[in-house]
Amino acid sequence: MRLLPALTRAAALGAATILAATALTACGEDSSSDATANPYGLAQPGVLRAGTLTDAPPNVFLKDGKFTGFDNDLLAAVAGKLGLTVEFVGTDFSALLSQVNNRKFDVGSSSITITEARKKTVDFGNGYDFGYFGLDVPAGSPITGFDQLAGKRVVVVQGTVQDDYATGKQLDPVRVPDYNGAINQLKAGTADAWIAPAEIGEKSAADSNGKITVAAKQLSPAPTAYAVAKGSDKLREALNKGLDEVIADGTWSRLQAQYYPGRPIPADFTPGSGTVAAPSASVAPSASGSVAPSASGSIAPSASASASAAS
Repeated sequence: MRLLPALTRAAALGAATILAATALTACGEDSSSDATANPYGLAQPGVLRAGTLTDAPPNVFLKDGKFTGFDNDLLAAVAGKLGLTVEFVGTDFSALLSQVNNRKFDVGSSSITITEARKKTVDFGNGYDFGYFGLDVPAGSPITGFDQLAGKRVVVVQGTVQDDYATGKQLDPVRVPDYNGAINQLKAGTADAWIAPAEIGEKSAADSNGKITVAAKQLSPAPTAYAVAKGSDKLREALNKGLDEVIADGTWSRLQAQYYPGRPIPADFTPGSGTVAAPSASVAPSASGSVAPSASGSIAPSASASASAAS
């Protein structure tokens, strides 16, 4: 009379073991499938969600409702090499790195200078550009150099390397959240100077109808790179590979000539891994000079459009 319950319990245990093994196998298959469909751990498979700025030409900006600029057009080209499209989303620079690390964005694109302090928050790909610090002042200002800023009201965008520079020089800078805020301070006469990325400062001065001038500029100490969340090694390595490919096919050189016409490249600067050579700007990646469009519809203009695109 006791044999039947014992057999029943044994059968139940056997069935449970089979079900557990089946569940584990299924989970393994799902995990493998997910890794294949989304090898870079993106928030949306196939789409690179990029945090960027809207007001910092020629590096990153909105034009006719589309995100463009050197950094963003280059990122779209890199993503195209990986079979990805890019969805650009505007944000403030002061929040960008933390938003990348908490994975609100897959990547940060905003001429982000690599620094040891920032490496504590995010990981960086290989450097793709260099930059200069610019010193913008109101028209008629007696300031002509960085060594004349002591005791002056100096404005910077919060969280930038220009902020770090001003703080390191004990200038007690006025911090604003975006570039428009800095420009408005100069135009209103509420700031004596703005320490800016040089190319952005030059473009802002040219667009100010004579209200702002560039007093000086100096080379930034480190390259700029795309930022990814800590531990996103597969994505970082893929972006590095794609960057080398767009350097080799001439896209990097073409975009340099398009957005920074006449800007000399420092002799000791090499973009990407350093294992590929950048052709001259006259070498286009294709007959049309086009690159992959982003999910937002932004397409890097062809080389023939450089004059209007850089204005």
